[in-house]
Amino acid sequence: MTLREVRAKAGYLFIGLCIYLTGCISSKELALYQSDRPGKDTMALAPRFIPTIRVGDVLSVQVSSLSPEATTFFNPYALMTTMSGNTTMQNSPTTPMPYIPGYMVSEEGQIELPLIGPQVVQGLTNTQAATLIRTKLLDFLKEPTVNVRNLNFQISVSGEVARPSLFSIPNGQISLPAALGLAGDITIYGRRTNVLVIREENGQRTFNRIDLTKRDVFNSPYYYLHPNDVVYVEPGNARVASADRTYQLLPIIISALSFVAIIVSRF
Repeated sequence: MTLREVRAKAGYLFIGLCIYLTGCISSKELALYQSDRPGKDTMALAPRFIPTIRVGDVLSVQVSSLSPEATTFFNPYALMTTMSGNTTMQNSPTTPMPYIPGYMVSEEGQIELPLIGPQVVQGLTNTQAATLIRTKLLDFLKEPTVNVRNLNFQISVSGEVARPSLFSIPNGQISLPAALGLAGDITIYGRRTNVLVIREENGQRTFNRIDLTKRDVFNSPYYYLHPNDVVYVEPGNARVASADRTYQLLPIIISALSFVAIIVSRF
């Protein structure tokens, strides 16, 4: 047996082992949003989720008016944020998110602002809360404008995704596919037919299964994610089988490679 033949057989052995370890995954299992109807397809858009303010939320309240000096008095947290250099929320699996101060909603559903005092914002949307605060500020500022954002709208994505992490959502709107995109998408081993969305609502924790291979996902109440939702992608059979085969074949692989190395060394 020549050296070229030994190398060729070693290469075939390595390729065969790789194919065996990865298992068989059909394109039908990987394709998303499949439809039985050929050609162009349409469906009605699902209502967008508009979050409301809850107890424990941390709100950013940005005030502006025709009197910049007076406006500064109403933006103490904005001033602290600017001075500390933490002007953006970061979403990185390796870099912790910076602390951004804001107004925490109390157990009574209130936030307390300078001069105008405590304001009940629980159950309001950000826009409604901004309108309420603006009305109160008319006694102190000329033509004020108010912007309210939720600073702790966060979702968690874990399991068979490329970059599992906790993500902060600055605009308060994110869909399930967009969240998976932030996490680097589902790996080839993830079960797209059984994605788990864990949600806390009405004093209960619900566990909901989503089939991403069907277009019905666009009409699902879990298409738009809520604050503190947890998205978990289960490993598929190929991942489990691959792990089992790896442990079973590891001694065989080591022995085969050692045998090839001995033969090559003799030439």
